[in-house]
Amino acid sequence: MQITALGFFVFELTHSPAFLGYVGFASGVPFWMLTLFGGVVSDRMPRRNLLLITQTTMMILAFILSALTFLNRIEPWHIVMLAFGVGVANAFDTPARHAFVVELVERENLSNAIALNSMMMNLATAIGPSIAGVTYAILGPGWCFMINGVSFIAVISALYMIQVEPLPLRILKGTALDDLKEGLHYAVSHPTIRMLIVVVMVTTLFGMSFITLMPAWAVNVLRGDSKTNGFLQSARGVGSLIGGLTNASFSRTKIRGKLLTMGSLLFPILLLVWSAMRWLPLSLIVLIGIGWGLMLVLNMANMLVQSHVSDPLRGRVMGIYTVSLFGMLPVGSLLLGTMAQKIGEPTTVVFGSLVLLAFAGFLWLCMPRLRSLE
Repeated sequence: MQITALGFFVFELTHSPAFLGYVGFASGVPFWMLTLFGGVVSDRMPRRNLLLITQTTMMILAFILSALTFLNRIEPWHIVMLAFGVGVANAFDTPARHAFVVELVERENLSNAIALNSMMMNLATAIGPSIAGVTYAILGPGWCFMINGVSFIAVISALYMIQVEPLPLRILKGTALDDLKEGLHYAVSHPTIRMLIVVVMVTTLFGMSFITLMPAWAVNVLRGDSKTNGFLQSARGVGSLIGGLTNASFSRTKIRGKLLTMGSLLFPILLLVWSAMRWLPLSLIVLIGIGWGLMLVLNMANMLVQSHVSDPLRGRVMGIYTVSLFGMLPVGSLLLGTMAQKIGEPTTVVFGSLVLLAFAGFLWLCMPRLRSLE
């Protein structure tokens, strides 16, 4: 709800697609600066405790955003600063959250647990934007931010109630920098993990970043409003949910590499088709397919990385994976937002689609081992 409402709120305040990119960039810069160290911290302290700290921080920031909006004191630079603060919290939260899954389930159920986690997040992506669009239209953006802040109470309570036997922490022999170097060397030297991280980086940079343009697309291309933006975001979420169900269905099969390769081809094709859509119902149908294809790539990559990584380095490798995903998102947001300002949203989406199609061709011809991953 907050992500959807904030994007449209920023566009209402500034009427600038480029500023949407600035906010996305501000929220993602901390990933470049801190996520790798977030992975180190995740391997050095109990992950549940770290998650309690990060979730509490994000709750406080949501309440600050809500208060500024209700008091009519909000300025665009406030939003940029608060987005940066959320990005800092996420830089430590995301690698810990990914790595924490292994403490909740046995390894043979790890792939299904990852798929279930993705399905829950995508269900929120499917439902939240529609609720945000209606709430925004009736009550205004402040209530969207307030509801988000209140929701963290449930998250924090759930973390307190989780009873798990934490994995034994590694005996510390060096500095945090030494740990970081060890994690980087492991990821770079491991051919499968290295290849999967490159796939995620390119997909996020030129594909997933189109999400940043949704508010501008709703207004400038489809001639809609905040509800239109909510419907677009929800359609993508529905497709991602279907993709999560697909991944869960095939999580114990030996065709996960084939599914990832198929997604890397279908996603840009559907994105290219969507760029030509000007009728909302048809746009929503194609967006469902886009969300499905994107999840095939990202979710399968996550499963395969988690299946191949060594437990003592799990937090650090998931930190690197997080940088490849969320760290590239602000760069792509800045790139596509700036391009949209100059050449328009449809042409920008076409550009990203063609780059991803070329990359999919490269994977098929030059990385056949990707299709054989199990």
